[in-house]
Amino acid sequence: MVIGILKEPVSEQRVAMLPGEAAVLKKMGFGIFVETGAGERAFAADAAYADAGAVVVSRKEVIAGSDMLISIAAPVHDTAEFRSGQIICSILNPVENSAWLESARSKGLTVLALDMVPRTSRAQSMDILSSMASVAGYKAVLEAASRLPKFFPMFMTAAGTIKPAKVLVLGAGVAGLQALAVSRKLGAVVEVFDVRSAVKEEVKSLGGKFVEVEGSTEDSGAGGYAVEQSEEYKRKQQELIQQRAILSDVVISTAQIPGKKAPILIIKDTVMKMKPGSVIVDLAASGGGNCELTENGKTISVNGVTIIGKSDFPSDMPSDSSKMFGNNIINLVKIMADKDATVRINLADDIVNGTTAVHSGEYVSDRIKQILNL
Repeated sequence: MVIGILKEPVSEQRVAMLPGEAAVLKKMGFGIFVETGAGERAFAADAAYADAGAVVVSRKEVIAGSDMLISIAAPVHDTAEFRSGQIICSILNPVENSAWLESARSKGLTVLALDMVPRTSRAQSMDILSSMASVAGYKAVLEAASRLPKFFPMFMTAAGTIKPAKVLVLGAGVAGLQALAVSRKLGAVVEVFDVRSAVKEEVKSLGGKFVEVEGSTEDSGAGGYAVEQSEEYKRKQQELIQQRAILSDVVISTAQIPGKKAPILIIKDTVMKMKPGSVIVDLAASGGGNCELTENGKTISVNGVTIIGKSDFPSDMPSDSSKMFGNNIINLVKIMADKDATVRINLADDIVNGTTAVHSGEYVSDRIKQILNL
């Protein structure tokens, strides 16, 4: 079986798999095709792929010669080139790409949605959302620190004592916990808000103070994700966040609900009351943003507050992000491949079932069906 690695759109610096990880698949018995220039923006030359045993060819040849195609962005512009039975493995973004997914289903493609990998203990090594969120949380803090007109740590000098920066993290998922950890390493005082009380101990263990609003709705069947809250809870939540944000130097927001618009946690009035020079980094920008004033892909200034709307931080760190992404794919392939290096879609496996968006002309993933109201 041949696995093809596609080049990403010009806005994406990463590649789905670096030469080192491609060599692992080659050793497992797979043939590897790589699109010319696929890894150049992640500092991986075509020659390095060739040394790893891959065949470097044009995009058209990769698609024609591969049984399974891997990419970061869903290859939505190549549907006419695909053939029935091919496996497409990428980040799907099911709401944004629902029309393409329907076309893929009609054409008889199998689509593995890497952003739908179940968040279970067994699937941790395949969870690209967690891997990339870790990068995003790390980079968000560094970006905030570079923009803030203050130090993060406390300094005691002959010129006086500099107080540590105050950081508020909204959302204690992987990105939020990474942001907490890096902020603490830089010496900031950190508060963390999340609707899930289960993360309280994790926050405390990393040196953060957990900000809690009573009365949150939690769903054990949500796979570790946050769920929609009541209007009364949202009101109390907004009041408390405003109180904490006004006292903060940096706010890093990471709160998202799969398949829904990101919740507004920072309203315009809150921004207007924040200290001039403060920084908001909104990692939920691509989903509408947690800040009412966020503009996706832009950095703006409102009343002296810098608002950074950026959800693609992993692309700014392409070498390690690509390495992590590739390892996630390898671990997924390992549970699907048989001894003769052929990927089998075993829908009886909970990970495969949850990750498979469409197969044999049918929608498979229950989460995809729920998100698309099928």
